[in-house]
Amino acid sequence: MEFIDYYKVLGVEPTADDKTIKSTYRKLARKYHPDVNKEKGAEDKFKEIAEAYEVLKNPEKRAEFDQLRQYAQQGGNWQSRAGQGSSGRAGGGFHFETDGNTGDFSDFFESIFGGGRSAGRGGSGFSFKRKGQDIEMVLPVFLEEVVSGQAKSISYKVPSYDANGQRQADVTKTLNIKIPRGVTSGERIRLKGQGASGIGGGDSGDLYLTIEFAPHPNFDVQEYDLTLSLPVAPWEAALGAKINAHTLTGTISLNVPENSQSGQKFRVKGKGLPKKKEGEAGDLYIVLKIVMPATLNEESKALWKELAEKNPFDPRAKRG
Repeated sequence: MEFIDYYKVLGVEPTADDKTIKSTYRKLARKYHPDVNKEKGAEDKFKEIAEAYEVLKNPEKRAEFDQLRQYAQQGGNWQSRAGQGSSGRAGGGFHFETDGNTGDFSDFFESIFGGGRSAGRGGSGFSFKRKGQDIEMVLPVFLEEVVSGQAKSISYKVPSYDANGQRQADVTKTLNIKIPRGVTSGERIRLKGQGASGIGGGDSGDLYLTIEFAPHPNFDVQEYDLTLSLPVAPWEAALGAKINAHTLTGTISLNVPENSQSGQKFRVKGKGLPKKKEGEAGDLYIVLKIVMPATLNEESKALWKELAEKNPFDPRAKRG
């Protein structure tokens, strides 16, 4: 049987500290995880990395491995000494925890620490424990839901694994969630324990929701502020008027002063989206848009003609 140098598997020096070993393992695990890397051989590489980490992260197992490694480098028969260290077969009861799906351990591992292939099946004293996979999803949210904070039902699929860490068919989970107050588009929310179930008693993964505001037919959004384009008739802009404007929380009355211009903006404080602090909200900006009637009867045309004659006005005069 060939000796496996776990330090070379992770690409670290034998003198590497625990922090270096852990960070290197996590980097490699992300790179070769079978749910991410679909290249041939990635899963085998992932298992090798996880196995190396299982040994090197544990002081007792690492010490025993270091002794065997030194013996092998000196040309000794390391196999005759395997399993005789402080963490050998006699005591059993090793508890493995990894961030990935390792599946079976190698013959080399078994020769040193015993019975790794039986993990989770009973009889070896080993237990294989892994946290469930985190789930990422984009959640479209309507502005009305943001304002009301009402509950929203979502369904999503999560991967599942058997007791030995083998991938099974995905399962569908359904949750009723409340839209958090003060949420903004693009914000990422963590729901602890709502990802995939763990293996061998491991913790469940988390669900990460990226909030995405659905386009609204009337309002534009800028963080917590809203902008509403409000159509007004030419005579309302010229003479002034009191008109209704529909917001996300109800109807308000807007006083349009005389001689108002198209594009003129009015600020309505506190009528935007709710902020995180209770009682605070963004503002609503109402932009006037002067709209001409689609058709004019003869009487209306005569009035417009009379207006043009009595009040000559050239909107392009300042352009030269």
